[in-house]
Amino acid sequence: MVAALVVPPLGASEQLALLWAVAVAVGALARLASRLLAIPAVVLLLVGGLLTGRQGLGLIEPLDLGSGLETAVELLVALVLFEGGLSLQVPDSLLGRRLRKLVIFGLPVTLAGGLLMAHYWAQLSWELAALFSAVVSATGPTVISPLVRQMGLQRPMAKLLEGEGLLVEPIAAVGALVVLQWILEPFTANYGLLVMDLLNRLGLGSLLGALAGGLLSLLLRCLPDEPTDSVRLQLCLGTLMLLSVGCEQLIGPATGLPAAAVAGFVVGCVLESRLGELETQLSQLAQLAVTLLFPLLAADVTLSDFSPLGWGGIACVLSLMLVVRPLAVILGSIGSGLSWPQKIFLGWMAPRGIVSASTASLFALRLEEAGILGASRVQGLVFLTILMTVILNGLIAPLLARWLQLTEGLPAAGDHPPPPRGEAPRRAADPVHAGTPEGPPGLPSSPPPS
Repeated sequence: MVAALVVPPLGASEQLALLWAVAVAVGALARLASRLLAIPAVVLLLVGGLLTGRQGLGLIEPLDLGSGLETAVELLVALVLFEGGLSLQVPDSLLGRRLRKLVIFGLPVTLAGGLLMAHYWAQLSWELAALFSAVVSATGPTVISPLVRQMGLQRPMAKLLEGEGLLVEPIAAVGALVVLQWILEPFTANYGLLVMDLLNRLGLGSLLGALAGGLLSLLLRCLPDEPTDSVRLQLCLGTLMLLSVGCEQLIGPATGLPAAAVAGFVVGCVLESRLGELETQLSQLAQLAVTLLFPLLAADVTLSDFSPLGWGGIACVLSLMLVVRPLAVILGSIGSGLSWPQKIFLGWMAPRGIVSASTASLFALRLEEAGILGASRVQGLVFLTILMTVILNGLIAPLLARWLQLTEGLPAAGDHPPPPRGEAPRRAADPVHAGTPEGPPGLPSSPPPS
């Protein structure tokens, strides 16, 4: 009704043009407001999507894209993961061991805790609670990266948080897809087959991603790094799109996500400091993808998706933040040498991001098409989790980091893309911090020498 007062009736092509135009404009305005108000950009992106979507002006209707919505979301998310994989350099060091422990031991705790909290607090069925748990089990590096840069978090801690999100996000997306298939096909009761299906998709997707990343690295080596030359960027985008579509066709849905992350990781390892301007260009494109995706996905959510959750939904999210996440960090950091200030900060810092939002929106459509009750409640609970974790983490984490003396240097202003290689260290563990555990809270680590 509101949309009819704003714009006259439009044809199908005009509606699609308006959808993309409004989504880009809302995202750009949200980024601008984030810079001016020092508020996490993802919060404003989500609010902008809600205001211009079904609940507000009705200018953005994701369903107008039809089957193209899923394709567009998967390609844009793959771009975000590929760019993140470029900077995920985890050698066999103290940081690498910490990261492996946090993922291997922390992820099962997060999955089990999310399942219990969603069932008993949010009153979801066991099947939908399992789907919710898988979707929100990953933290969002696209949200964490701007926050840690803004607060000036110590580099080893920042890389640990970003690496955790990049490793777990593809696993969570594929795992959630396996749970969705189990819900849609209840006769598949063999849990062993489900686990094997998950491992096969992750393994095959990662293998194709490694092969594509190796081939892309060889091609990029043949080209000089010229700031005005866009051939290197075009090669990356072309390879990434072919990889994503090929994995979807050859292996199955969502397998393009781990493939994209692994491909970026391989390119970053092989080319090391030779990426130059390409890394900055990909970072800018990834930020544009996030700027477009969040309003587009949030536009599909209405207040009716939140209202049935009531206080149970809020209690579920708070339990994830205050009980499940700290427990996962404590168990995942046994024998890692992390100090208690570091454990406390890791236990608090777990915002959810774009992969959770995209998988929740796409899976809700599939559940509604199958006539399964409660699909909108799952989507509403996921977006409630994103909003609460991003807002609370974004506001409290900078104060907590300073109180725990985990910051170093001056905070970066805004969520700028990372500097090109050669201007700043990009290894996940720099020589100063990689060899020894950080000191006690009263003696913060010294910054690396210039």
